[in-house]
Amino acid sequence: MIHLAHTVVGMSSVTHLESGRETRLAAPRERLVSASLAWVFLSSFATLISFDLMLSVTPMYAAAAGAGSAGAGLVTGELMLGTVAAELVASMAMRRFRYRTLLVAGAALMGIPALALLGGAPLPVVAAVSAVRGFGFGLCSVVMATLTAMLLPPQRRGEGLGVYGVVDSLPTVVALPGGVWLADRYGFTAVVFLTAAAALVPVAAFRWLPGTADPGTTEEPADAGLFAGLRQAGEMRLALIFGATTVAGGVIVSFLPLAAGVPAGTVALGLLVQALTATIGRWWAGRWGDRHGPAGLLVPGLAIAAAGMIALIWLRSPAAVLAGMALFGTGFGIIQNATLTLMIDHMPASGLGTASAAWNLAYDAGYGAGPAVLGLFAGHTGYPAAFALTGLLMLAALPAARRERAAARALR
Repeated sequence: MIHLAHTVVGMSSVTHLESGRETRLAAPRERLVSASLAWVFLSSFATLISFDLMLSVTPMYAAAAGAGSAGAGLVTGELMLGTVAAELVASMAMRRFRYRTLLVAGAALMGIPALALLGGAPLPVVAAVSAVRGFGFGLCSVVMATLTAMLLPPQRRGEGLGVYGVVDSLPTVVALPGGVWLADRYGFTAVVFLTAAAALVPVAAFRWLPGTADPGTTEEPADAGLFAGLRQAGEMRLALIFGATTVAGGVIVSFLPLAAGVPAGTVALGLLVQALTATIGRWWAGRWGDRHGPAGLLVPGLAIAAAGMIALIWLRSPAAVLAGMALFGTGFGIIQNATLTLMIDHMPASGLGTASAAWNLAYDAGYGAGPAVLGLFAGHTGYPAAFALTGLLMLAALPAARRERAAARALR
């Protein structure tokens, strides 16, 4: 969720190769952020603000309309289903239409349908709006990831993607807890209007957005098949490991705001803590993995994230909630970085785009499936048990993580 930076980070891994490092050191330093790229960054920031504002608020909206936990999980599942659908068709669409046209179309699909939630809406409408918004976000994600990779100077791509990572993380840190706070203080209407306005920023910026990449910086994305890529050695295993943690991520943002006994202030602070620790964990894992190898991070990352979910058994304790969110965020960030790096390492250079697409698919599928399935479970057992079960499901991925670590050691 949720995920523009992780797409382009995958496309940057080639810069870890020694030859790429030598090229960057030897070549003259070009301007890092062109005017066109600045507008892409602004569009990315705005669409992520729109996406994250509603991520936890829409399940609250559905529950308030009488849909219960199953309905709350359904709307998150529809959101991620729409995102996955867009990711499957975006590369084909980019071969037929100009990038900025697709970006503006995706932004419009995110912003305009949100207005249908004003004044109250039944569950089928909320679910349909979520699906359309998810499709728009998925389209924006792929287009902006492609433009970012193309517009950065090759000699400074790693540095530029680091800047883009900051642009990508700030909306989650601000808007994910901010949406809950705004809904509690000012009501759903304020969140809906802000969501629509933020999404439409790329529409207002249409004339300044690039139609294609600037001449001289264009790189064609890899045209490898997504499902063929998942059949590569270790790719499916890593996708399942990552998916186990994204399931938990979707469960948290959907159900923590609905859990009885947890004040809205604690929920907002917990989501903020989770977003911050995930960003720090992802950054730290990248630095550690470059020195020691990312495979060694899978087991501790899963264990830390699972411990955070299990800590949510004590929902009535604000300290336990905040500690659980910090642990989960840290483990989630570690797994994000480690699985992405390893999926790229398993693929040839021509398959970087395929590895990134497979990773994104695991992200969105898990984020949507978790709330949809666990919502049915939570309706019978309550949220603490659902959170604990999610933590145990993550631990079930430990054998796969150990196999990946053993395979990496065997190659040394």
